[in-house]
Amino acid sequence: MTPPTAEPFFLDAPGGPRFCLFHPPHGAPRGALLYLHPFAEEMNKSRRMAALGARALAARGIGVLQLDLHGCGDSAGEFVDARWDGWKDDVALGMAWLRARLGLAPGLWGLRLGALLALDYAAGSAELPERLLLWQPVTNGATCLTQFLRLRLAGEMLGGAAPGAGGGTEALRARLRAGDVLEIAGYELHPALALAIDGIDAAKLAPRCPVQWLEMVPEAGRPLPPAAARVAAGWRTHGAEVHQEAAPGPQFWLAQEIEEAPALLDATIALSTRIADAA
Repeated sequence: MTPPTAEPFFLDAPGGPRFCLFHPPHGAPRGALLYLHPFAEEMNKSRRMAALGARALAARGIGVLQLDLHGCGDSAGEFVDARWDGWKDDVALGMAWLRARLGLAPGLWGLRLGALLALDYAAGSAELPERLLLWQPVTNGATCLTQFLRLRLAGEMLGGAAPGAGGGTEALRARLRAGDVLEIAGYELHPALALAIDGIDAAKLAPRCPVQWLEMVPEAGRPLPPAAARVAAGWRTHGAEVHQEAAPGPQFWLAQEIEEAPALLDATIALSTRIADAA
């Protein structure tokens, strides 16, 4: 039997339609996941891995909806139009669509900042996701913003500016607080989005649904990064059900060339299949 093909469509939403790609489950649906992509250029670097993961999950009966958030990818709006609360509204729309389509309570699958978005959405949602599948989650929004702002500083240095001439990342934060839009690596960053990200800390978002957290490490046998282990331990003290696992492979969301991480896919499939079998 030929497996069902992915279905592209646009989902009506405030500010214009959101581009979606639905991977129907092969056979009877055994689960559903809404995929939330990473931030800025990391989204493009990760498209290959997201597609491979979605296809592999669909082949095992887990339907996946990939959704381009407002101002990202092929959805309506420009990046400068994006807002954190608007992205959470997009999550709610995607969850409702999946629930109506498959008749199942969907989970959230997030990569990098998409994982932090999933955590923040789940923390404030009246209707909990069935589970959270987190790939290399950003655990601190302030750190994420600092790393992004450093791209602006690197660009200024390549343009001939002296190191530190502009005051560094704190000076850029001051400009954001003053209401300036910053152009960084080809993306126009609105202060409302930047400052919202700056204030989010995963350690304060202990999930109320099961979590499968997969973290990339350089080689097999390496332990989880201390920061990741610390956040998960803190969640457990608040009663969260967390499974954490390391997968060896490249940081594909940052790589110059498009990279694949087979061990991450294998771990994802094994965890998701086990959950579907237990349901």
